[in-house]
Amino acid sequence: MIRRHSAAKGLALAAALGLGLAACSTSAEGSGGEGSDSAEPLVIGTILPITGTLAFLGPPEVAGVGLAVDDINEAGGVLGNDVSVEWGDSGDTTDLSVAGGTATDLIGKGVSAVVGAASSGVSLAVVDQFEEAGVMQISPANTATDLSGYGDFFARTAPPDTVQGAALGSQILDDGHLRVGFLVQNEAYGNGLRDNVQKAIESGGGEAVYGATGAGQEFAPGETNFGAQVTALLATQPDAIAIIAFEETVAIINELVAQGWSFSGTTYFCDGNLSNYGDQFDAGTLAGVKGTLPGAQADEEFQQRLNDWYSENESGTLNDYSYAAESYDATILAALAAVRGGATDGQTIADNIKAVSGAEGGTEVTTFAEGVEALENGDEIHYVGKAGIGPLNESNDPSSAFIGIYEYGDDNTYTYSRSVEGKA
Repeated sequence: MIRRHSAAKGLALAAALGLGLAACSTSAEGSGGEGSDSAEPLVIGTILPITGTLAFLGPPEVAGVGLAVDDINEAGGVLGNDVSVEWGDSGDTTDLSVAGGTATDLIGKGVSAVVGAASSGVSLAVVDQFEEAGVMQISPANTATDLSGYGDFFARTAPPDTVQGAALGSQILDDGHLRVGFLVQNEAYGNGLRDNVQKAIESGGGEAVYGATGAGQEFAPGETNFGAQVTALLATQPDAIAIIAFEETVAIINELVAQGWSFSGTTYFCDGNLSNYGDQFDAGTLAGVKGTLPGAQADEEFQQRLNDWYSENESGTLNDYSYAAESYDATILAALAAVRGGATDGQTIADNIKAVSGAEGGTEVTTFAEGVEALENGDEIHYVGKAGIGPLNESNDPSSAFIGIYEYGDDNTYTYSRSVEGKA
């Protein structure tokens, strides 16, 4: 059982996080676990949001990694050894020193792969650091198009914003809106997703009346005062507003309420702010708001297993499951790549991760144990994970992915409506 002490409990700095043993091997490349006698135990690091504006995504992502490692170890581990985890905080783009410190610590302790970050802007700040150290980075939540094909040591289990942007733009058009205002945070994720939503809206005959690409109306990450932005946006008389932000969304909603905006059927969220807000707002405030989230809807059995793990290891309850499946799959893919290559170093994982995701075809497997069995039989494998993504393509992006459409009720929490499948 993998346990951790929550970094939220007083550990705001990455330097305070406990870090573990090195995981490197010089075993020759191979298949089916050759070289396992000399392989070091696989140690996976995490760089996930325990603090900062994306901290609401931390619990489900942590649970996804922890549950995956438990499943791997219950199936016999990687190349004969149990996998261990070194937990780290990514913070957010308002203070990149948190992520930088975590990356330095994880590299110094010799982890072979890291799961994270959640923020594309954070990953762009540390991805070169990991690659130079030969550490494979697998993000469960990065969607910025800037990261497509970034390098051999970066992959993701969430689709790029070309997929989510098309889905969100199409939903806005399907709801009959043609004059769309954007409130967008000024960093890689916000700008990239806005660009793709705007393209979809314009291709359908709509227009961006505020916050458009090149208009210079984005806000800085961490902004708390949105009076001027909301006043300027509403002056353009939009019939819909798309909010592309993180924790700043609470202040944005409060300002829109103060200025009389009607939310039902006119307001749209995305993965960065699709959260259960509950009593943070008056009942009914968000009723009718819609949002998108990459990934297939987690089934009830998987949700229960995630909750059980989080309750036992973190003494808490999960409020939602955003990117839990992608975090689980990222961890399983790293372990299967090590098994296929017969070693646990980052280069081996980088060399084999596409293949175990199904890029070479092969036997479909749905668990780590099934994957190991097929590899030991000399088969190529296609790991069909919890998130429902297609094999990694040449850019190390999922070749296909589902985007969930969700809608808020009177209790300011969201429920699943439907999914659409798109290709990267």
